Amino acid sequence: MKRRTLGGLALAGLPGLASAKEAPRMDALAEDFIEQLWQVDTETALAVGRFDFAARLTPPSAEQRERRRRLLKAWLPRFESLAPATLTPLQRMDREILLAQIRSDLWQLDELREWAWNPAAHNPASALDKILHTDWAPMHERVNALQQRARQLPAYYQAARQSLADVTREHTALALQQLPGVLSVLEEGESAAQQVGQGAITQPIWNAARAAVSGYEAHLMRLLPTARRSFRLRAALYEAKFRHDIQSARSARETYELALQRREAVLAGMAREADVLWPQLFASEPPPQDRFARIGRVIDQLSSRHVARERFVDEIRAQIPQLEAWVREKDLITLDPDKPLVVRETPEYGRGVAGAGIEAPGPYRPQDATYYNVTPLDDALTPEQAESALREYNHWILQILNIHEAIPGHYTQLIYANRATSRVKALFGNGAMVEGWAVYAERMMVESGYGDSPEMRLMYGKWHLRSVTNTVLDYSVHVLGMKQPEALDLLQRQAFQTEQEAREKWRRVQLTAVQLTSYFSGYSELIALREQLQARPGFALKAFHEQFLSYGSAPVRLIAAEMLGR
Repeated sequence: MKRRTLGGLALAGLPGLASAKEAPRMDALAEDFIEQLWQVDTETALAVGRFDFAARLTPPSAEQRERRRRLLKAWLPRFESLAPATLTPLQRMDREILLAQIRSDLWQLDELREWAWNPAAHNPASALDKILHTDWAPMHERVNALQQRARQLPAYYQAARQSLADVTREHTALALQQLPGVLSVLEEGESAAQQVGQGAITQPIWNAARAAVSGYEAHLMRLLPTARRSFRLRAALYEAKFRHDIQSARSARETYELALQRREAVLAGMAREADVLWPQLFASEPPPQDRFARIGRVIDQLSSRHVARERFVDEIRAQIPQLEAWVREKDLITLDPDKPLVVRETPEYGRGVAGAGIEAPGPYRPQDATYYNVTPLDDALTPEQAESALREYNHWILQILNIHEAIPGHYTQLIYANRATSRVKALFGNGAMVEGWAVYAERMMVESGYGDSPEMRLMYGKWHLRSVTNTVLDYSVHVLGMKQPEALDLLQRQAFQTEQEAREKWRRVQLTAVQLTSYFSGYSELIALREQLQARPGFALKAFHEQFLSYGSAPVRLIAAEMLGR
C-alpha cells in the first residue's frame, strides 16, 4: 500500500488519523453496498467477474430501474454521513468514489435517461459471450447458465421495447447493426448445448431467444423512419455528464479551452519535424507556406508505409512482445508475465463505435485473459476504405496504437487496477484516468527513445493531436452545434486524419458524448501531477508510475491529492 507523505513523513499508517470505529465501518459499508448493487445490476456484476450471477439477466424495465433508484437513494446518505476526518486517506478516496458513482447513477436514471432514447444500450450479447468463453466453470455449467439467460431474452427485449421513447436515428441504426452479433452468440450457445448433449431439450429456448431478437429488430425498423431526437446533448446535459463522468477539477468548457491551447503547441512541434523531413522527401520542391498543407504533405507521403491489409491483426499481435521487451529494457514499469493478453478480431456484436479496444477481466477474476479487440479490415470495407484505414494506422501510428491499447497503456493499467487496495477503486473506474494513462503512456515511450526518429516524433504529434482534437470535436459538436462539414475539416485538414478515420470519428461523436474528452482531460491532469512531483528531490519515474497505478482507476484529481500530500 502506498502511503501519503508530507515532508518525507509517512502519515497513512500512523495511529490516531482515523477512529477505530469509523474506519472499519467504511470498509464494511462499501462491501455491503457493492453486494446489494449486484443484486439489481447483474450485468455489471458479470462484467467484473461475478459469475454467480451468470444465470440472471437484468431486464431494462421500469420496475428494475425503480429498484435501482431506491437502493441508490438509501445508500447515498449512509456514505454522506461518514465524516472524512474519521477515515484513512485511502478510505476517504473510496468514499468520494462511491458518492460520485451513486450520484452519477441517479443522474443517469432520472436526467440523462439514455435507456429511453438509445436502443443500443439494450444489448445482452457481451454477457452471453463472456459466460460461454470464460473458463469459470465446466462447459456444461456454462451452457446451463447461458440457457437460463437465453430463456429470459423474450422478457428482456419486451422491457427494452417498452422503455424506448423518442429515440435518436443514429443510436437506432447502431442497435440494428449490432443485432446480428447477438444472433451469432446465440448460435454459438446452441452449438455448445448440442456438444454437451442438451441440444434437443433446449431447442425451444434458442428458438424463442432468436424470435425475441427478430422482434426487437422489427420494432427498431418501425422506429427508425420517425426517429427525431437529436444526438446532441446540448450545454446543460453535456456539462452535467462531463462532471459525473470525468470528475475533473475543471469544467467541460475549461477543458475545451485548454485543449485549444495544447493544440497550438502540438502543431508548432509538428511543423518543426515536418520542416526537417521536407527536403528528404521532396528534394528541392519549396514547401507550402500554409502550416496545415506543409505538415499534411509530409504525413501523406510517409503514410504510404503500412502493413498489408490481410496482415493488419497479425501485425498488431506480433508487436506486443516488442513493446514488452522495450518497457523492461528501459525499466519504465513492472509488467506481469502471468496475465495473458489475447489479440482477437472484435466480436460482431461489439463493432460499430471504435476500431480497437481492450476488454479486461474484472477484479473478481484477475486471472482471466484480457482481450485486445481489433476490427479487421475485411470485406465490409471497399479497397479504397481499407487503404485509407491502413494509411491512418501506418508503420508508426500502429505502434503508438498498440502502446495506447496494450503496453504500457490500457492492458498494463487495468492489471494494476485489479490489484488496487480496495475493490471500490477497481470496480468503479474513472474513464478519464484510464484513457489519460494510455495517452500518457504514449508520451512515456517516446520520451524513453522508442522509435527515435523525426518520422516517429511527427507521427506521435499527429496521434497526440488526435487526443486533443477529440476534446475540441466533442464539445464543438454537442454544445456548439458543429455540423458534419466543419467536423470533417477539423479532423482531416487540421488534424491530418484520413477520410476513413474522420468519417468513423464523426460517427462516433454522434453515438457517444463526453467520452472523447476523457483522453485529453485525464492526460492533462496526469502530466501536471508528474511535473509537480518532478520538482521535488528524489523523484524516480518508475516509482511514480507504479505509485500512480496503485490507486486503481480512481479519478486523477483524487490520486493527485493523495500523491501531493494535500
